[in-house]
Amino acid sequence: MDRNTLLLFLGIGAVLLLASLVGFILKRRSGDAPNAVIDNLNARINAWWVMVLVIGIAFLFGKTGVIVLFYGVSFYALREFMTLTPTRRSDYPALVAAFYFALPVQYLLIGIDWYGMFSIFIPVYLFLLLPILASLGGDTTRFLERASKVQWGLMIAVYCISAVPALLTLEIPGYEGRNLLLIAWLVIVVQLSDVLQYVCGKLFGQHKIAPLLSPSKTVEGFVGGVALATLVGALLCWITPFGFWQAAALALLVNLLGFAGGLVMSAIKRDRGVKDWGHMIEGHGGMLDRLDSVCFAAPIFFHVVRYWWA
Repeated sequence: MDRNTLLLFLGIGAVLLLASLVGFILKRRSGDAPNAVIDNLNARINAWWVMVLVIGIAFLFGKTGVIVLFYGVSFYALREFMTLTPTRRSDYPALVAAFYFALPVQYLLIGIDWYGMFSIFIPVYLFLLLPILASLGGDTTRFLERASKVQWGLMIAVYCISAVPALLTLEIPGYEGRNLLLIAWLVIVVQLSDVLQYVCGKLFGQHKIAPLLSPSKTVEGFVGGVALATLVGALLCWITPFGFWQAAALALLVNLLGFAGGLVMSAIKRDRGVKDWGHMIEGHGGMLDRLDSVCFAAPIFFHVVRYWWA
C-alpha cells in the first residue's frame, strides 16, 4: 500500500475510534438497562472495525488479496441468496454450476485481466447454461421462476460484486499502481451514504420514501445522506484520478445507484418474508444486507471509469 492508502486507513481508524468513543459514552449514560438503539449502534461500530481490518489485510496482499477477499464475499452472498429461494432436486446441477464453476471462473478471469470475457461470461454464457442444466431434470413445476432466481442470484452476488476487484484491471494514465484507492473510494462513499441516510433519517426523518419496501427510509434521510456522502466523495478526489467536480458527479451517481439497490434488495426480502439476508455480521445482518448498495453501484462505476478514464 502506498502513502495515500495508509493515510486513508489512518483516517478511517480515527473516525471509527471517535464513533466507538461516542458509543461508549452513550452506553454509560444509559446505565445498565438494555437500550436497543445504542446496543445496535455499538454492534455496528464493532462490526465495522472487523470489516476495515479484513479489508486492510487484503490490501496488504495487493491484487491477489483483494480478489480472494471478494471471492469469499461473493460465495457467502450467493449462499445467502440461494438459501432464501426455494429450489427443487432438478435445480441442483444449475446450483453446482453457479457455485463451483461460474464463481471461480469469474474471479479467475478478473485475475488474468481478461476483460472481454469476464464482462460477458455470466450475463451471456451462464445465463444460457443454467436453465439448460435445470431443464435436464425434466421438472417443469415453476420452472421459469426457479431458473430466474438462480440467474438473478448469480448476477447480483457474483457478477455485480466482482466489479469491485475488477477495478484493479483498469490501466489509467498517471494513476498506475494506485487502483486499490479506487476500490477504497467506492466502498467508502457508498457505505457512508447508507450510514448517513440512517443518521439523517433518525434525526430529521418525517416522510417515508418507500414504506412498503423499507419503512425506516425517509425522504429527509435520503436527501441528507446522499448529499453529505457526495460531498465526502468530492473531498476525497485526492485519492482518485478524478477532479473535484468529476468525483462529486461520480459520488452522486453511485449513491443514487446504491439507494436503488437497497430498495430492490429490500423488495426481494419482503417477498421472501424476512427482515435480513442472514446473521453473519452482528448489527448489520447478512453479507447482502451490507453490500446491497455496492451490488448496484459497482458495475456501473467500473464501466464509467473504464470508458472515460482508462
